[in-house]
Amino acid sequence: MISQIKGLHHVTSMADDARTNNRFFTDLLGLRRVKKTVNFDAPDVYHLYYGDETGMPGTVMTYFPFPKMARGRPGTGEVGTTVFSVPKGSLGFWSDRLSKQGVDGLKQDERFGQKRLDFAGPDGDGFALVEVENDQRAPWTQGGIDVDHAIRGFHSVDMRLRDEGATVELLKYMGYEVAEDRDGVKRMIMPGGNGADFIDVEPMPNISRALPGAGSVHHVAFAVENREKQLEVRKALMETGYQVTPVIDRDYFWAIYFRTPGGVLFEVATNEPGFDRDEDTAHLGEALMLPKQHQHLRPLLEQHLEPLEG
Repeated sequence: MISQIKGLHHVTSMADDARTNNRFFTDLLGLRRVKKTVNFDAPDVYHLYYGDETGMPGTVMTYFPFPKMARGRPGTGEVGTTVFSVPKGSLGFWSDRLSKQGVDGLKQDERFGQKRLDFAGPDGDGFALVEVENDQRAPWTQGGIDVDHAIRGFHSVDMRLRDEGATVELLKYMGYEVAEDRDGVKRMIMPGGNGADFIDVEPMPNISRALPGAGSVHHVAFAVENREKQLEVRKALMETGYQVTPVIDRDYFWAIYFRTPGGVLFEVATNEPGFDRDEDTAHLGEALMLPKQHQHLRPLLEQHLEPLEG
């Protein structure tokens, strides 16, 4: 069994408008934009990262905003909902805040004994806030949300699968344990994780496969401490029969990817070197940072990419 994984690292999704996306996460949800860069494979498209003050693993939501991208169709084989942790007693604040801003899909519920507020992002993205008692992660409060209500980071992701069996076994192999099984949802927990410790697996055998687009999660990433641990995970996965990519340098972490039996794309990402490798912590996310292979495109990209503010 793999023992190197310590919970979620980041979640990467797609959008159709960069400015709307930026406003939603910074102005409405109060997260910090910790990096403004571009898609490695499509440098004319932003890659935006939102999280806590320094972009700690387990707090970072990232987006590829493809202009005028068609919306995805929800279904199986995907992460259907990305769930954030907020302090106990704060859902009333969030319900009022999101309602006043016209956010769609607001629904208060309870899952596994925790109060939960579901809502939709600008592209129909599935999100939820869950009240968590004593989440010790420090929130970013300069986004306009006070410490008693601010998002702490991820709580979990919800995976919608046609058949849960093989994916649940994979998660167990990755170090997760079944915490509870209730109302058709299986909750997996990472013991001793980084705070972003849960995955909820929901089998939907009669639902069509998802079609990716704006509002869809592209992949979910799991955290390991460093490159040495990552190589150990890669070796273990390959010995189990998974087709895993070589290690890829993503500037702020190293990454490997593989497709799961249920169809969800998994990444294993290192906690090093972090988002302050090319910007001072006080100014994270302010300037356009480019991978070295795209530096020669800077004049063109600065002219082409839509300003995020204004």
